[in-house]
Amino acid sequence: MNPFNYIARKLRILFRRDRFRADLDEEMAFHREQVERELIAEGMPPASARIAAARQFGNTTQLREESQAMIAFPWETIAQDVKFALRQLRQKPGFALTAVFILAIGMGVSVAIFAFVDAAVIQPLPYFEPNRLMDVAENGSMLHRSNLSREDYEDWKRLNHSFTSIDVYGGSGYLLRTPSGSEPVPAARVSDGFFRTLGVIPMLGRDFRPGEDHPGGAKIIMLTYGTWMKRFGSRSDVVGQSVTLDGTAYTIVGVLPREFEFAPRANAEFFVPLLDKNECEQRRSCHNLFGIGRLRDGVTIKAALDEMTAIAAQLAIQYPGSNKGQGAVVEPLSEIIVGPVKPIMLTLLAASGLLLLIAAVNVASLLLVRSESRRREIAVRGALGATPARISRQFVTEALLLGMLGCASGILVADGTMRGLTNLIPKATASFMPFLWRVGFHWHAAMYSVCIALVATVLLAATPILRLSFLDVRDALSDGNRSVAGRFWRRMGANLVVAELSIAVILLVGAGLLSKSFYRLLHVDVGFDGAHLATVQMVAPPDSYAKPEQQVALFREVSRRLSSLPGVESVGITTDLPVQCNCNTDWIRVVGKPFHGEHNEVNERDVSPGYLPTLKARLVRGRLFTEDDDASKSNKIVINEEFAKKYFPGEDPIGKQVGNGNLDPKSMREIIGVVGNVREGGLDDELWPTEYEALYQSPGKFVSIAVRTTGSEGAILPTLVKAVHELDPNLGTYGESTMAEQINTTQSALIHRTAMWLVDGFAVIALVLAVVGLYGVVAYSVGQRTREIGVRMALGAQRSSVYSMVMRQASWLTVAGVAIGVACAIGAAMLGSKLLFGVAAWDLPTLAAVSVVLGAASLAASFLPAHRAASVNPVEALRTE
Repeated sequence: MNPFNYIARKLRILFRRDRFRADLDEEMAFHREQVERELIAEGMPPASARIAAARQFGNTTQLREESQAMIAFPWETIAQDVKFALRQLRQKPGFALTAVFILAIGMGVSVAIFAFVDAAVIQPLPYFEPNRLMDVAENGSMLHRSNLSREDYEDWKRLNHSFTSIDVYGGSGYLLRTPSGSEPVPAARVSDGFFRTLGVIPMLGRDFRPGEDHPGGAKIIMLTYGTWMKRFGSRSDVVGQSVTLDGTAYTIVGVLPREFEFAPRANAEFFVPLLDKNECEQRRSCHNLFGIGRLRDGVTIKAALDEMTAIAAQLAIQYPGSNKGQGAVVEPLSEIIVGPVKPIMLTLLAASGLLLLIAAVNVASLLLVRSESRRREIAVRGALGATPARISRQFVTEALLLGMLGCASGILVADGTMRGLTNLIPKATASFMPFLWRVGFHWHAAMYSVCIALVATVLLAATPILRLSFLDVRDALSDGNRSVAGRFWRRMGANLVVAELSIAVILLVGAGLLSKSFYRLLHVDVGFDGAHLATVQMVAPPDSYAKPEQQVALFREVSRRLSSLPGVESVGITTDLPVQCNCNTDWIRVVGKPFHGEHNEVNERDVSPGYLPTLKARLVRGRLFTEDDDASKSNKIVINEEFAKKYFPGEDPIGKQVGNGNLDPKSMREIIGVVGNVREGGLDDELWPTEYEALYQSPGKFVSIAVRTTGSEGAILPTLVKAVHELDPNLGTYGESTMAEQINTTQSALIHRTAMWLVDGFAVIALVLAVVGLYGVVAYSVGQRTREIGVRMALGAQRSSVYSMVMRQASWLTVAGVAIGVACAIGAAMLGSKLLFGVAAWDLPTLAAVSVVLGAASLAASFLPAHRAASVNPVEALRTE
């Protein structure tokens, strides 16, 4: 048929519908009359012939609908289904609101978590061709990935052929001179091609030019967008102006775009070229830079890794003292940036998906109850000629309508959840999560919303459609076979409840394991007394404290001044506070021990005489530092028990000496004491050997001050800052906090806390939905068996037996749900084991506690239907039936 003729015919039918129906009725009447005449001609009485003709012709209503459906536009009947579905929802507003509310919670939470996953994990890095950007690093015996030395970087850049460019970045900090005084600011030192490798173009001004990172180059900087707004009022003439960092003038050459982010240095306000080599960068053995590279077209990651490994091996032969045993690591930059947050994001997405599933199952249970109440309606429609497909389409329409309403409401819930979760993230932590600005309802989230709405619609439609396949029209019309309906309900409804309970168990077990992990993480032995400890970071301006003796005099005066404050017990100064990282390491060689050029890596901390006593670190043997341990004396160190255990097993290390790989005389240090293991790394990191050197023998400009107080450590923080500035207004202070706050805001603590709170919230909602679902099944089952219960009681059954019958049904459902859920929960916990600390996936106390809680909640939910069943009046029950 010509498509234009087909469309014209459809339009004629659409706009002349009444004429079509009249013609159809006239044609059907004509055919019935013809059959009736034939039957009369055969000798049948007229009345009998009329009835026989009607019976032979069939159901006129059904024929009319089938004819209409064959030639009419499909959306005409769809519109009818939608109107009928809306009418059904208006008739039962309580059911509609409950279903939409449950779906909105499930969908909203799931979409909100997906938005975070999308921003952090799914969306590509905001750089040019990010799939070609690689993290380029070294590795050793104790670290899979370690930073580069500047000399190794220069050799790698010169010798490789796999990358179009290799550049480096490192952390730094400066004292920024402002009208109100000196202020410490975080910054990053980068090589000249860093931004070109990323593919980032400045918003204002220019990029660093080739060669501008060489020693002796001009002092220039680039501003981040946030710094440009905050400190320079978004002025377009900022390029060419100068700022004073550490007493030196730097010229601003560019401003980075607003969308620029680089998570490893997310809090940096300024980017500065490498320029002059600091003390560390003058030694090949000192590693303080991280590398990024852009792969050449056609070069695979494996090929690049093989080449860099070969270069590392070549350098190990050329420089055995510093490079022996060092390899190379080449990984996608996205893995380094996204890796730390990926486990928690995927875990939360899975948990929110389970919550969405339990919400959909709960609504499916409601629809199953509703389909039971509509059995007569369905039977009447079937008796009038409606096909199962036609009735199924009506159920699909109703499910789709519920899914759309739930999705629309869920978007509102998702928006509020996204805002709430973003606001809950501490400001200091948010600075290291630059992807947060991308969190929102973007097209990825919209597609995800549509997908989960369609999946929910399928589940919601499948339940009543499956019920339709078991429906007997005659029984439904007479409503006389409730036992069949009851058996179906107990079978189908029970399966849904078991599924709900199983999912609830998975979430509850996950919540229990994460809560236990977080508790154990915060109560891990840190090796010192963290109570009543206040800390503050201090920066000494290099132009005023350039010489070591000036720095030592400053530290002694700071200790004296702070010790004299009311409520202060002791003061200690260190280069690195505990519970931060296994970093700032040293390679050592033990005198008198076999040595084959291996890298014996240990944590290195420079501390004042009062630091370890301020921490209340346990002295195992020997002595601690005194005020006399300064540059005029030979170098002394204190080691921790892990150091003694690893390098002096079964020996007394006091008096033993360690040095660098070549045992240079200047590197020799004598061990004078052993202290208990102070956890220098993160709460969930392994303990490392640690050496403590005398701060007065190797001072610096960046230090941390720890103060032990007799009262509230939080209340004394402003006093400490004020006292430091009174000593010298040019001293920079920042990061003042209590030690308890520092421990609670470490990366590991934040990850575990976030996962715990969110999964706990999901688990509580899932528990409520599961218990409500169980209550619905038991209550409806009791309602369906009212006559049976009445007969039992009329024949002498006691109320206790009725209680037992109802509670037994609930108990079997609970046991089945808990058993399946526990098995699935153990598997899920094993998959998410990276988020567990000190807890096994099959932790028996947690599994037992969840089983008891869910069992008690289930029995409480089934008690009310059981009580209602036991209170049935046999006479009234039999009369109503």
